[in-house]
Amino acid sequence: MLLRIISSIVLLPFIIAVVSLGGIWLKLVMLGASLIGMHEFYKAFSIEKKAVAFIGYIFAVIYMAFINTIINGSNLFNVFTSVFLVILLIYMVIFHNHTNITEILVAFFGYFYVCFLLSHIYLIREYPQGIYFVWLSFICAWGCDTGAYFTGIAIGKHKLIPTLSPKKTIEGSIGGILTATLLAFIYGSFIDSRFAINDINTIVVCVASGVVGSILAQIGDLSASAMKRYTGIKDFGKIIPGHGGILDRFDSVLLTAPAVYYLMLLLSNIK
Repeated sequence: MLLRIISSIVLLPFIIAVVSLGGIWLKLVMLGASLIGMHEFYKAFSIEKKAVAFIGYIFAVIYMAFINTIINGSNLFNVFTSVFLVILLIYMVIFHNHTNITEILVAFFGYFYVCFLLSHIYLIREYPQGIYFVWLSFICAWGCDTGAYFTGIAIGKHKLIPTLSPKKTIEGSIGGILTATLLAFIYGSFIDSRFAINDINTIVVCVASGVVGSILAQIGDLSASAMKRYTGIKDFGKIIPGHGGILDRFDSVLLTAPAVYYLMLLLSNIK
């Protein structure tokens, strides 16, 4: 536990600094985290040293390098994704004796699961008002995790999904949702009272993110547990002492960040 706390103390200022800076620095960190996370994911499914994995890495680099153009360009994301899939299929045809459809699917899914989902932190930050809302990705994920932990210890009696996570309880899950939503509301009230944020109802975005984000945070955590159970591993990696790998620490953020981003876009211009 002590090692976990120390790692958090070291990691948190770094995250705050990089996210606050935004721009190229955040893009580079997101790319680095994505590549490490993809390597962890590919290693769990035993393809990390195969050529199909490097195709995934290459497309992750291309995506992050041109993310603004790909996301904002008309149909460019669809074209990019289609090319990625076609390249993988061509590889499977040419090297059919050395690969299989499972490896192709793992490579394709690994890119989306790690790089694409994680990139929403950068996309939120680049939004005109994103400097205020990007923190919701972490508030929802880690607030839910903390609330669920302490609520579970205090009053947890009914197991949530014991075959995936024996210690998680229904009471803890509800406590996590309430904690994350309350923290998001407090944060929204704080920034709404101190900053003029145009075209977005700050409180609505924050509360909606708290509710939806906390639910998805738990799904992200449990889905990662399901993957680890299937592959027979305890942690995806060891890069963060006391926490495991990038995916072990950010498995819930992978889903909260897209939730915040799309809620922010959806609720823009609603006052």
